Amino acid sequence: MDVPVLAIVGFSNSGKTTLMEKLIAALTAKGLYICTIKHSHHQPNMDTKGKDSWRHKQAGAKASLLVGSEQLLMVTDMPQPLSPQEIAKKYFSDADLVLVEGYASMPCPKIEVVRAARSTDLRCAGSDLLAVVTDMDNLDVNVPQLPLNDVAQVVDFILQWGNFHG
Repeated sequence: MDVPVLAIVGFSNSGKTTLMEKLIAALTAKGLYICTIKHSHHQPNMDTKGKDSWRHKQAGAKASLLVGSEQLLMVTDMPQPLSPQEIAKKYFSDADLVLVEGYASMPCPKIEVVRAARSTDLRCAGSDLLAVVTDMDNLDVNVPQLPLNDVAQVVDFILQWGNFHG
Protein backbone atom coordinates (compact mmCIF):
# COMPACT_ATOMS: atom_id res chain seq x y z
CA MET A 1 0.00 0.00 0.00
CA ASP A 2 1.32 3.43 -0.94
CA VAL A 3 1.87 6.08 1.71
CA PRO A 4 -0.76 8.85 1.57
CA VAL A 5 0.68 12.12 0.26
CA LEU A 6 -0.99 15.48 0.96
CA ALA A 7 0.34 18.76 -0.44
CA ILE A 8 -0.04 22.08 1.34
CA VAL A 9 -0.02 24.70 -1.41
CA GLY A 10 -0.56 28.42 -1.85
CA PHE A 11 1.10 31.56 -3.05
CA SER A 12 4.44 32.63 -1.57
CA ASN A 13 4.07 34.04 1.96
CA SER A 14 0.54 32.67 2.34
CA GLY A 15 1.40 30.75 5.51
CA LYS A 16 2.19 27.28 4.12
CA THR A 17 5.23 26.69 6.33
CA THR A 18 3.46 27.91 9.47
CA LEU A 19 0.51 25.62 8.76
CA MET A 20 2.90 22.73 8.04
CA GLU A 21 4.63 23.23 11.41
CA LYS A 22 1.30 23.22 13.25
CA LEU A 23 0.02 20.18 11.35
CA ILE A 24 3.22 18.19 11.95
CA ALA A 25 3.08 18.91 15.70
CA ALA A 26 -0.63 18.12 16.00
CA LEU A 27 -0.56 14.98 13.86
CA THR A 28 2.53 13.55 15.58
CA ALA A 29 0.89 14.29 18.95
CA LYS A 30 -1.95 12.01 17.76
CA GLY A 31 0.57 9.23 17.17
CA LEU A 32 1.03 9.51 13.40
CA TYR A 33 4.48 9.04 11.85
CA ILE A 34 4.80 12.12 9.63
CA CYS A 35 7.44 12.76 7.00
CA THR A 36 7.72 15.91 4.89
CA ILE A 37 8.91 16.99 1.48
CA LYS A 38 9.66 20.63 0.70
CA HIS A 39 9.56 21.48 -2.99
CA SER A 40 11.91 24.16 -4.28
CA HIS A 41 11.70 25.87 -7.66
CA HIS A 42 15.46 26.28 -7.75
CA GLN A 43 18.32 23.86 -7.13
CA PRO A 44 19.41 24.38 -3.52
CA ASN A 45 22.97 23.73 -2.42
CA MET A 46 22.72 20.25 -0.91
CA ASP A 47 26.31 19.71 0.13
CA THR A 48 29.35 21.73 1.17
CA LYS A 49 32.04 22.10 -1.47
CA GLY A 50 35.28 20.49 -0.38
CA LYS A 51 33.79 18.33 2.38
CA ASP A 52 34.20 14.53 2.22
CA SER A 53 30.62 13.78 1.14
CA TRP A 54 30.91 16.42 -1.62
CA ARG A 55 34.20 14.86 -2.73
CA HIS A 56 32.57 11.40 -2.86
CA LYS A 57 29.86 12.75 -5.20
CA GLN A 58 32.45 14.55 -7.31
CA ALA A 59 34.33 11.26 -7.67
CA GLY A 60 31.22 9.63 -9.14
CA ALA A 61 29.09 8.26 -6.29
CA LYS A 62 25.41 8.37 -7.24
CA ALA A 63 24.40 8.83 -3.59
CA SER A 64 26.18 9.74 -0.39
CA LEU A 65 25.02 9.61 3.23
CA LEU A 66 26.43 11.86 5.93
CA VAL A 67 25.65 10.12 9.21
CA GLY A 68 25.82 11.63 12.68
CA SER A 69 24.77 10.22 16.03
CA GLU A 70 21.14 11.39 15.64
CA GLN A 71 20.60 12.36 12.00
CA LEU A 72 21.58 11.48 8.49
CA LEU A 73 21.67 13.53 5.33
CA MET A 74 21.48 11.94 1.90
CA VAL A 75 22.54 13.57 -1.33
CA THR A 76 21.54 11.52 -4.35
CA ASP A 77 21.31 12.03 -8.07
CA MET A 78 17.86 12.34 -9.59
CA PRO A 79 18.03 11.49 -13.31
CA GLN A 80 14.53 12.92 -13.77
CA PRO A 81 12.13 14.76 -11.47
CA LEU A 82 10.19 12.49 -9.12
CA SER A 83 6.59 13.07 -8.08
CA PRO A 84 5.83 13.44 -4.36
CA GLN A 85 4.24 9.97 -4.49
CA GLU A 86 7.39 8.43 -6.01
CA ILE A 87 9.59 10.12 -3.39
CA ALA A 88 7.28 8.96 -0.58
CA LYS A 89 7.26 5.38 -1.86
CA LYS A 90 11.04 5.28 -2.26
CA TYR A 91 12.16 7.07 0.91
CA PHE A 92 9.23 7.23 3.35
CA SER A 93 7.51 3.85 3.00
CA ASP A 94 7.17 3.51 6.78
CA ALA A 95 5.36 6.86 7.23
CA ASP A 96 1.67 7.17 8.03
CA LEU A 97 1.45 10.39 6.02
CA VAL A 98 3.79 12.48 3.91
CA LEU A 99 3.03 16.20 4.00
CA VAL A 100 4.39 18.11 1.04
CA GLU A 101 4.96 21.85 0.95
CA GLY A 102 4.59 23.02 -2.61
CA TYR A 103 4.12 21.02 -5.80
CA ALA A 104 1.10 23.17 -6.68
CA SER A 105 1.06 21.92 -10.28
CA MET A 106 1.65 18.22 -9.51
CA PRO A 107 -1.30 15.85 -9.49
CA CYS A 108 -1.80 14.93 -5.84
CA PRO A 109 -4.34 15.76 -3.11
CA LYS A 110 -3.97 19.36 -1.96
CA ILE A 111 -5.05 21.77 0.75
CA GLU A 112 -4.54 25.38 -0.27
CA VAL A 113 -3.72 28.20 2.14
CA VAL A 114 -5.36 31.50 1.15
CA ARG A 115 -4.81 34.61 3.30
CA ALA A 116 -6.59 37.88 2.58
CA ALA A 117 -3.37 39.83 3.17
CA ARG A 118 -1.65 37.88 0.39
CA SER A 119 -4.26 37.10 -2.28
CA THR A 120 -7.95 36.39 -2.59
CA ASP A 121 -7.31 34.13 -5.59
CA LEU A 122 -6.63 30.42 -5.51
CA ARG A 123 -3.42 29.08 -6.92
CA CYS A 124 -4.94 25.64 -7.49
CA ALA A 125 -8.36 24.63 -8.61
CA GLY A 126 -9.55 21.31 -9.83
CA SER A 127 -10.12 17.77 -8.76
CA ASP A 128 -6.97 17.57 -6.61
CA LEU A 129 -8.07 20.39 -4.30
CA LEU A 130 -9.57 18.91 -1.11
CA ALA A 131 -10.03 22.04 1.02
CA VAL A 132 -9.01 25.64 1.49
CA VAL A 133 -7.56 26.94 4.76
CA THR A 134 -8.31 30.64 4.92
CA ASP A 135 -8.93 33.72 7.04
CA MET A 136 -11.80 34.75 4.74
CA ASP A 137 -15.47 33.77 4.95
CA ASN A 138 -16.73 34.11 1.43
CA LEU A 139 -14.42 32.38 -1.01
CA ASP A 140 -16.22 31.02 -4.04
CA VAL A 141 -14.96 27.42 -3.87
CA ASN A 142 -16.61 24.04 -4.13
CA VAL A 143 -14.52 22.45 -1.37
CA PRO A 144 -14.63 22.86 2.42
CA GLN A 145 -13.27 26.13 3.82
CA LEU A 146 -11.39 25.61 7.08
CA PRO A 147 -10.38 28.44 9.42
CA LEU A 148 -6.73 29.43 9.26
CA ASN A 149 -6.61 30.04 13.01
CA ASP A 150 -8.09 26.63 14.00
CA VAL A 151 -5.53 23.93 13.27
CA ALA A 152 -7.67 21.36 15.13
CA GLN A 153 -10.32 21.59 12.40
CA VAL A 154 -7.67 21.13 9.70
CA VAL A 155 -6.24 18.13 11.59
CA ASP A 156 -9.73 16.60 11.93
CA PHE A 157 -10.25 17.07 8.18
CA ILE A 158 -6.93 15.35 7.40
CA LEU A 159 -7.66 12.49 9.81
CA GLN A 160 -11.04 11.93 8.16
CA TRP A 161 -9.60 12.24 4.63
CA GLY A 162 -6.84 9.72 5.30
CA ASN A 163 -9.06 7.48 7.41
CA PHE A 164 -6.52 7.81 10.23
CA HIS A 165 -7.49 6.98 13.77
CA GLY A 166 -5.88 9.77 15.75
